[in-house]
Amino acid sequence: MSMLESEQSKKSNLQNYIPKKPERIACSIEKALDVIGGKWSFLVLKELFDGTKRFGELQRKIKSISPKSLTDTLRHLEEYGVLERTAYPTVPVTVEYKLTPKGEDLHQMLKEMKLWAAKWCSDV
Repeated sequence: MSMLESEQSKKSNLQNYIPKKPERIACSIEKALDVIGGKWSFLVLKELFDGTKRFGELQRKIKSISPKSLTDTLRHLEEYGVLERTAYPTVPVTVEYKLTPKGEDLHQMLKEMKLWAAKWCSDV
């Protein structure tokens, strides 16, 4: 075997190597949960599926959420491009939140989760 063939064989073996205990395997479900898996995210999304809302409206609709938790959740969802924040120069400042197309795409998935829960979690 020539030196070039030996090097190519080593590279091929490295590319096909599968560790016995991988440190981390990328999973699309895990990635989705990183975006929407927060404690309050589902409730915020549920409210925004009905249309644009202001901070106070969201807080009234989600009764048990604290202002800090709502702020953190909204920032997180905005950071991941799920919702859009628009501030209007009024006194005091008016801020509205609406779903982006990326956020709207979550609607069907959440409907399916709701149906699953209705079927399997009614006794719990």
